[in-house]
Amino acid sequence: METFLEEWCQSPWKMWTHTTMRKKINTLLGIYTFEILVKLFARGVWAGSFSFLGDPWNWLDFSVTVFEIIIRYSPLSFIPMLQTVRTLRILKIISLNQGLKSLVGVLICCVKKLTGVIILTLFFLSIFSLIGMGLFMGNLKHKCFRWPQENENETLHNRTGNPYYIRETENFYYLEGERYALLCGNRTDAGQCPEGYVCVKAGINPDQGFTNFDSFGWALLALFRLMTQDYPEALYHQILYASGKVYMIFFVVVSFWFSFYMASLFLGILAMAHEEEKQRVGETTKKTEPKFQKTGKELQGGNETAEAKAIQIEMKKRSPASTDTSLDVLEDATLRHKEELEKSKKICPLCWYKFAETFLIWNCSPCWLKLKEFVHRIITAPFTDLFLFICIILNVSFLALEHYPMSEQTSNLLSTGNLVFIGIFTAEMILKIIAMHPYGYFQVGWNIFDSIIVFLGLAELFLAYIEGLAVFQSFRMLRIFKLGKYWPTFQILMWSLSNSWVALKDLVLLLFTFIFFSAAFGMRLFGQNYEKFVCHIDRDCQLPRWHMHDFFHSFLNVFRIICGEWIETLWDCMQVAGQSWCISFYLMVILIGNLLVLYLFLALVSLFSSCKDVTAEENDEAKNLRLAMAKIKKEINYAFLKILCKKQNIPEETMDRVNEVYVKEDISDHTLSELSNTQDFLKDKEKSSGTEKNMTENESQSLIPSPSVSETVPIASGESDIENLDNKEIQSKSGDGGSKEKIKQSSSSECSTVDIAISEEEEMVYGHESSKHPKNGYGHSSSLGQISGASKKGKICRNIRKTCCKIVENNWFKCFIGLVTLLSTSTLALEDIYIDQRKTVKILLEYADMIFTYIFILEMLLKWMAYGFKAYFSNSWYRLDFMVVIVFCLSLIGKTREELQPLISIKFLRPLRVLSQFERMKVVVRALIKTTLPTLNVFLVCLMIWLTFSIMGIHLFAGTFYECIDPTSGERFPSSEVMNKGQCESLLFNDSMPWENAKLNFDNVGNGFLSLLQLATFNGWITIMNSAIDSVAINMQPRFEDNIYMYYYFINFIILGVFLPLSMLISAIVDNFNKHKIKLGGSNIFITVKQRKQYSRLKKLMYEDSQRPIPHPRSKLQGFIFDLVTSQVFNVIVMVLICFQAIAMMIDTDEHSLQMEIALYWINLIFVILYTMECILKLIAFRCFYFTIAWNIFDFMVVIFSITGLCLPMTVGYYLVPPSLVKLILLSRIIHILRLGKGPKVFHNLMLPLMLSLPALLNLILLIFLVMFIYAIFGMYNFAYVKKEAGINDVSNFETFGSSMLCLFQVAIFAGWDGMLVAIFNSKWSDCDPDKINPGTQVRGDCGNPSVGILYFVSYILISWVIIVNMYIVVVMEFLTIASKKKNRTLSEDDFRKFFQVWKRFDPDRTQYIDSSKLSDFAAALDPPLFMAKPNKGQLIALDLPMAVGDRIHCLDILLAFTKRVMGQDVRMEKVLSEIESGFLLANPFKITCEPITTTLKRKQEAVSATIIQRAYKNYRLRQKDKNTSDIHMIDGDRDVPATKEGAYFNKANEKSPI
Repeated sequence: METFLEEWCQSPWKMWTHTTMRKKINTLLGIYTFEILVKLFARGVWAGSFSFLGDPWNWLDFSVTVFEIIIRYSPLSFIPMLQTVRTLRILKIISLNQGLKSLVGVLICCVKKLTGVIILTLFFLSIFSLIGMGLFMGNLKHKCFRWPQENENETLHNRTGNPYYIRETENFYYLEGERYALLCGNRTDAGQCPEGYVCVKAGINPDQGFTNFDSFGWALLALFRLMTQDYPEALYHQILYASGKVYMIFFVVVSFWFSFYMASLFLGILAMAHEEEKQRVGETTKKTEPKFQKTGKELQGGNETAEAKAIQIEMKKRSPASTDTSLDVLEDATLRHKEELEKSKKICPLCWYKFAETFLIWNCSPCWLKLKEFVHRIITAPFTDLFLFICIILNVSFLALEHYPMSEQTSNLLSTGNLVFIGIFTAEMILKIIAMHPYGYFQVGWNIFDSIIVFLGLAELFLAYIEGLAVFQSFRMLRIFKLGKYWPTFQILMWSLSNSWVALKDLVLLLFTFIFFSAAFGMRLFGQNYEKFVCHIDRDCQLPRWHMHDFFHSFLNVFRIICGEWIETLWDCMQVAGQSWCISFYLMVILIGNLLVLYLFLALVSLFSSCKDVTAEENDEAKNLRLAMAKIKKEINYAFLKILCKKQNIPEETMDRVNEVYVKEDISDHTLSELSNTQDFLKDKEKSSGTEKNMTENESQSLIPSPSVSETVPIASGESDIENLDNKEIQSKSGDGGSKEKIKQSSSSECSTVDIAISEEEEMVYGHESSKHPKNGYGHSSSLGQISGASKKGKICRNIRKTCCKIVENNWFKCFIGLVTLLSTSTLALEDIYIDQRKTVKILLEYADMIFTYIFILEMLLKWMAYGFKAYFSNSWYRLDFMVVIVFCLSLIGKTREELQPLISIKFLRPLRVLSQFERMKVVVRALIKTTLPTLNVFLVCLMIWLTFSIMGIHLFAGTFYECIDPTSGERFPSSEVMNKGQCESLLFNDSMPWENAKLNFDNVGNGFLSLLQLATFNGWITIMNSAIDSVAINMQPRFEDNIYMYYYFINFIILGVFLPLSMLISAIVDNFNKHKIKLGGSNIFITVKQRKQYSRLKKLMYEDSQRPIPHPRSKLQGFIFDLVTSQVFNVIVMVLICFQAIAMMIDTDEHSLQMEIALYWINLIFVILYTMECILKLIAFRCFYFTIAWNIFDFMVVIFSITGLCLPMTVGYYLVPPSLVKLILLSRIIHILRLGKGPKVFHNLMLPLMLSLPALLNLILLIFLVMFIYAIFGMYNFAYVKKEAGINDVSNFETFGSSMLCLFQVAIFAGWDGMLVAIFNSKWSDCDPDKINPGTQVRGDCGNPSVGILYFVSYILISWVIIVNMYIVVVMEFLTIASKKKNRTLSEDDFRKFFQVWKRFDPDRTQYIDSSKLSDFAAALDPPLFMAKPNKGQLIALDLPMAVGDRIHCLDILLAFTKRVMGQDVRMEKVLSEIESGFLLANPFKITCEPITTTLKRKQEAVSATIIQRAYKNYRLRQKDKNTSDIHMIDGDRDVPATKEGAYFNKANEKSPI
């Protein structure tokens, strides 16, 4: 009581609030209890689905209410968990909304479908965790420890006095600014300790001991972290420091498998579930919509009838004189009623429309009407809209020019520009109001938006000097969206967004409800712990930025977890609240939150894709803009033609026809999937100009230009559209008959299909003759006189060109050039920072560069001679080769003079030649161009959204990220010591200014875009947000969370600037992918023609076991062992042993006891013995056939290596052989679980999309490897000597090719590139030393180049993102294709292969027949759609299958009947059946035929008939027997037979008779 009174005196407001809240909670508890009681009385407790307990949501309400009553009125209220249960009440909103309830049901169905993927993910997580334990157990405790000197006391370095454990003390080596000691390893490629330190295993693991592979649980957490890609670069660096760079392969495999393939499977299944739900909703809508329409029409008709009857009654009441006009009045009343009904459908009441018609439509006087007409002509003129469009562009440019610090002149210029643009937009609004009336003006949505912008601009002018209202300046950015008025793409996207909000409002509400619930639950669960144990995570005992003590921070924490950043906050949570609850809570938020986000993302992608057929009606402004541009083009074209063709006699009609092209051009910019499709636009433009009238249909469709038009090059059948454009330009330019080139009759080369055009010398010879015959073709114009008149020089040139053509098209020559290309590319990897120390290698590389240059120049000359200049440079790939040759020449020139040495750095472009030499690269590049370029318009819309947020960031944060840094500690001065810039400048340390700006800020648009890119990739975004949250004002020292509500800016950007634009882009790419896939007949667009042929072979390999059957041994003992090892039971036992061996590995830890180590050794020995016995048994059973199966060879090698691993330590010692070697070798056998026919079938089905999409994935991986190679070489040339700090260290740097590839792999998965960029930003004297001497080289300095670094990383991120997105699309689409085939019940070759695989089990002797008794089991063993579940005997009988002697059924008859059952009455059925029969006969030429004697249906009819006959005959016999018995008794006169005896005899006879 005293404590209560003391708190009341100290904080009366707090206690009053607490008392009020308790009263409200009690009131709500009473309401909830009353609700439950009413439902119990109304529905009953348990009486079906309608009962109270029949609804799961009532269970939730009942449980929460009971817990609240227990908390309120029992002594158990001190238990925090019971108080936490109260937050489940938030989920009641789901039960109150039918849409949310149905959506939860859909998500539960999705989780059921995800069961297989979840099991597969857990399986691989466990496997990789065990591998990580075997490779890295205990390695993260290796640290650099200062070795004690001779005169130092040993206890100084081991203060615990324990010789086996060294605590983390100041004797460990720490890098500058790092919290944990430097890790090291004993391998040569691992981290090395500085001089005076040694690498020892001591202390705790990094990150408060939570990051390690010392036990299975911690290894599983580390793998889960890698799977979700949360701060993976830190774990990479820790492992590579402690174990060596070679283990980067482990992380590459883990990242590909989990972050790519497992994520693709999740996306594929969710996409399939969403499409099924979409179809279900569509079917339901189709069924219910006619009923609603019919009901609505009936109601409307009833209302009209009732109104008409009421009018008639009113007429009857009137005088007789008025009855004559009753019909007219009735019709007028009906019309008025219809008009009123139409008006009533509008939003506003009718009185408002009458007010608007009276006061908002201005038709005052004739003078006003003339003024209105004049203004209307001005405002609707095309050049007016062009002027306004230019003003909008200039206004956007002015907004983008704002920066900090800004000179007074620039500030005045931008202010004046702002006034001018406000005046222009205000005048536009006024003129449009005059021209359209206020009523008509505000009927248009864009006009309303324009008026809002004008109002905000004028409000900014009037309120600019009022303190606190300068926020109106931020609304200037809305003027950017005025461009959407002239942009149909933007209008379509906005229409799609509005529709998506209507369609997905329930899903968005459910996601928000879950975030709200998680925040409240986390606050209740961990809030008090953060306050109580805050000293465990902060040395000053202050709450960190990310905690769950209050709701706002808890909400932010949950949002951060859903964004993928969770591991660092989990470490803090585990320190203050324990491991079990924190891990459980975080897993709940991660799994459920990501499920909701992924489903919302796929729903958005689907909605944007569904809008691809929607065309936006072009408004008047867009039409006027197009007309104005067309007129300008017409005038410019006319002027150019008049200037260029002044000396030529060209008819005016021709010029007019050419000019009309620009007026008639039609921009098809109305669909989301074809946005910015410049190629189609150019094609339409060419067709409208009429320049292709002379081309035949074959010529226009060919990828190679016609020989009668220009010189041609042998181009592959799948050339890119870019080449096609070039060829069409040549065709269009030479379309007139008079301009066609002369082609010789012998131009068709013997070595290829290339048509060689005549050379320039022959052109001079044949010029006179060709001018006389301009319309002749190939050899029609040539004559004997012309041929005899040809010069010898022309013949020699012709022969030389033929020879050159033979050379360049020779396959050996192509292979040689490809080999030289690869060699020239690979030599670049040797030019690292150590090249000056390897003199011999450097000299060899210089000579190699010269040889490669001469070879490529020779190849180029040969192609020039073979194809001619025009044909050579019309091919995009040859132009690329020419550019690479120029690069070779420039790099050689750069070596001759010192001032030209910067030319050497362009050598990084040499690997581009690989693109033109390999068909796989060409196909991938063409496909990427086709899927990516059409999305340019969508990308511009996304860029416009980013520009808006960047300008908003400038208004909010420009100049506020500066802070006063303590040079000694590198930390920020507290705001209590330094308040502003003036106080900071008074604190001079070594003549340096400690007032520094953040590396990433919003001081200008460029920096804003870079900061937003880091926010979008979730790299460095926490640092940016911290700077923004702590910002106070310009020239003011930041304070901790002084501007905390600026978090909303970043949340809005992540939602509106990242999530929605990403959905738009992915949708556009998917649409283009599907469009081009349909053009190719459904095949993958990222594979070559040869790979398409291999695709069917790959499917066959995946669906059937390619091994040949092993003959049964003759020996009885061998036969018994053969039957044993080939039985299903033996296979199950082996699988169980493999699983038990993996479980045995899970119990291993780093610091286990000696007894545990001995036990694990004996367990491994037992498994080795068991696997050896299995190997021996199979060797005895299979004999020499054992080694014909790859899996057996693998098992044999595992046994050999396992025995070697057990015996080798006894001979060479345990230090040379790692103790985990035998465990990892034995663990490799677990791959048998994925084997076809051995492991779970669901695993095989989930692995199938990966294997089928593997060719396309390999092509894309080759391309991304080439991109990484080029950027690695560029990084070595530009960033090799950058100062090591932040993201650049001893492991991750650009000093060597391997380290550069490691860095680029991190950037490709959006990990750690912000730290690398921070290190490259060091370009000032205060940050780096430009005169630093680098040992072993002549290069000086360790400064970076910020502009080059930004361009480097941004371009690489965009290119790699495009490739990786297409990789995701390939796998997801393959998965959806497989799923759709299964769903559509269509049969494919795969289904027939599976049929015959099952048949082999039921017909091992290959007789082609099975007994009819096995037919039911056979049908149940098949895979869908041929599968027939038990009981199936009735269905099988109905198939009417032919039966041979012995009740046997033939394989082909079963297959044909099952196929007919699946396909039904399809038109294609007869064709399919005939193809199946012919295919079977071809595959089995020696068909074993037996004449069928009956069918299954006849046999059943015979059995039923026999049964009926038997029963009738038995009844007849019984009746006869009873009659005879009765006659005997009558004669004997003994006694009557009891009536019951007849029934007894009858029952007895039935019991004896068979069925």
